Amino acid sequence: MSNSHSSAPAIYTQVDVTAAANHSRSAAHTATEQTELLREVLAAQDRTNEILEELCNLLATSHKQRQQELHQWKTANPRLAHSCREAAESLSRVQVEYLERLTDEVNESGEEMAYGEFVMNEFVDKYGPRLAHLNGVIQVLAQLGSSPQGN
Repeated sequence: MSNSHSSAPAIYTQVDVTAAANHSRSAAHTATEQTELLREVLAAQDRTNEILEELCNLLATSHKQRQQELHQWKTANPRLAHSCREAAESLSRVQVEYLERLTDEVNESGEEMAYGEFVMNEFVDKYGPRLAHLNGVIQVLAQLGSSPQGN
């Protein structure tokens, strides 16, 4: 049985684990390459952090400017700002009723929507644009009518 193993190619080979001069040079070279690669990764991460800081500063500046403009508008139009707040509250109540009708229809015809493209398209055509526009109007009115303490 040992003869058959000697004629077949070896599955396992011997590995020299002694510390040879070539091996130590190769390991030192590999360590140097790894160190250099880590330095490059660190430099790239530092640059990414700088870019993110610049982006945050830019967004913060833009947000502060928008908030200042909104505050000036509210100060110049206090009665209209109050009317916007009341209109947003009224439209929010309308939105709740609209969502109730929408969810009732979904619950009644949900199975038909799942299997019938026509029913689904009719539903989306009926409720989708109206809901999207209503949400947009409420958002604008709420922002224009928000209390000045938020600024």
